[in-house]
Amino acid sequence: MKRLIRGGLLIDPAQELDGPGSLLINDGLIEAVLPSQGPEPPDAEIIEAKGFWVVPGLIDIHVHLRQPGHEYKEDIASGSRAGAAGGFTCLACMPNTEPVNDNASVSEFIMETAAREAVTRIRVVAAATKGLLGEELTEYGELASIGVVGVSDDGWPIRTGQTLRRVLEYAACFGVKVIDHPEDLSLSANGQINEGLISTRLGLKGMPATAEDAAVFRDIAVAKLTGCPIHLAHISTAGAVELIRRAKSEGVQVTAETAPHYFTLTDEALVGYPTSAKMKPPLRTALDVASIREGLKDGTIDCIATDHAPHSSLEKQVEFEQAAFGIIGLETALPLSLKLVQDGILSPSQLIERMSVNPAQVIGLEYGSLKPGSPADVTLIDPEAAYTIDPKTFKSKSRNTPFAGREVKGRAAMTIVGGRTVWPE
Repeated sequence: MKRLIRGGLLIDPAQELDGPGSLLINDGLIEAVLPSQGPEPPDAEIIEAKGFWVVPGLIDIHVHLRQPGHEYKEDIASGSRAGAAGGFTCLACMPNTEPVNDNASVSEFIMETAAREAVTRIRVVAAATKGLLGEELTEYGELASIGVVGVSDDGWPIRTGQTLRRVLEYAACFGVKVIDHPEDLSLSANGQINEGLISTRLGLKGMPATAEDAAVFRDIAVAKLTGCPIHLAHISTAGAVELIRRAKSEGVQVTAETAPHYFTLTDEALVGYPTSAKMKPPLRTALDVASIREGLKDGTIDCIATDHAPHSSLEKQVEFEQAAFGIIGLETALPLSLKLVQDGILSPSQLIERMSVNPAQVIGLEYGSLKPGSPADVTLIDPEAAYTIDPKTFKSKSRNTPFAGREVKGRAAMTIVGGRTVWPE
């Protein structure tokens, strides 16, 4: 069936496309980009897009869908519905499930479940080491052969430089992206929030920014030694941004992501001990927030990812030091990221590059473009929609967000996957 998305602002950085037009979809693929005032196919269903941005479907390369093992927090079906509501057409899920996704059997279970129950595309990131223990490597060749796009011990860093070297070299043989969680555990152990004035005032053990900086330095050094690419997850510090910027200027194959909470909130949000703002890495200082924003602006940070980490009230409505780390983000990422455009930090095209084009390139996906012949994964964004974030309306099973009650502007008006509308439901 043909569908014509008519009269929107087409934004596709992959084609340097940024202007009014219409998009013709046929049989699940992009058939053509048409002028907004040209002739229209007589047999196409019309989707009016006036006032909307029409962009390649958003891609989140860092989510936790909790299945198998913790379906009471989230599962593949609910997580994909949350993603669709947030404008995402593809999600890459991390391996810290129960059992850990460190083998082909668990990966295939996730893929088969997604094929039956997900409304978005789901891609799998498996464990870099067995049991996430940082010792014995998983079977990268077998994992790559069934479609796994990356390996990571996320939740934990790859423990030693020697193990990281083996991970990078082994993964490079099979074209699998290595994603590391940069944290020096010897510096951050037992920490609750960022180490600094706020942690001192609250009487909580801090995690110094140096714990991230030192790990980023090591990861870059090992990537440079091996000549292999590495992707750094959820960057939160000014020091890490500067290290990545310098490494890129030297030709090191390093890419990086950050999450909306790291360019929106500071550790001041922890005053009063709200567990909804407890995460790892922790919220940092205003200086760090400014550096993250600058890193997104100049391209040092390639991607915006959510690190969507659902928890139930059982893990969050407890004493602060007992509460789990992590917040949800699929249904708040777009409006929070649009604030970067509203503040003049990113152009609309740069934002879509960080949320679609670059994520696709980092983990080797065929998506992230409106080019004719591409899969018809498209997000329509209403940049002017003003509303209050209300977790009661979320499609996610979990409600652990520090953004409840926040006034925002901009949301996904429609999400299309393979030519089929998956949001609104």
